[in-house]
Amino acid sequence: MMRQAVLGGGCFWCTEAVFLEVKGVTVVESGYCGGHVQSPTYEQICDGNTGHAEVVRIEFDDAQISFRELLEIFFVVHDPTTLNQQGNDVGPQYRSAIFTMDDAQQAEAQAVIDTLTRSRVFDDPIVTEVTPLSNYFPAEAYHQRYFERNPWQGYCRMVVAPKVAKYRKNFGSRFARS
Repeated sequence: MMRQAVLGGGCFWCTEAVFLEVKGVTVVESGYCGGHVQSPTYEQICDGNTGHAEVVRIEFDDAQISFRELLEIFFVVHDPTTLNQQGNDVGPQYRSAIFTMDDAQQAEAQAVIDTLTRSRVFDDPIVTEVTPLSNYFPAEAYHQRYFERNPWQGYCRMVVAPKVAKYRKNFGSRFARS
């Protein structure tokens, strides 16, 4: 059955590039979620005053990959312990967030966070926001598949590529598309 997940792990170019490689994922769309402005622009989001996070909306076949497995990838390829920041990207638009579609996703997300916390996977507390999906808007067309179209751009080489490499190192044999 096809399902959806909406995840914010900092810059959506990074998150999108990773999830485009995951077997069982059929669509990855960069967008904005959780804010109070209708149809925000990238410029408005960058100001940090709309309340939106940069996210990816993922459509996936749960017969091939589960929501939990998507979350396992999510928690490896970004830092869920930094509030409103991923590396040098700072502001509430870069927060770690899981926007859930239903109570089952809410419970699953919280269970994964609880497991990671108990296992002390991270030195610092996980600050990932887990909230019901609200106010999702697709990002502008030029943001879609950005890394794929701009692999030699500076940010892509310095920030996106290492996250994709980390995904491949940790999950490539299990999840990478062939």
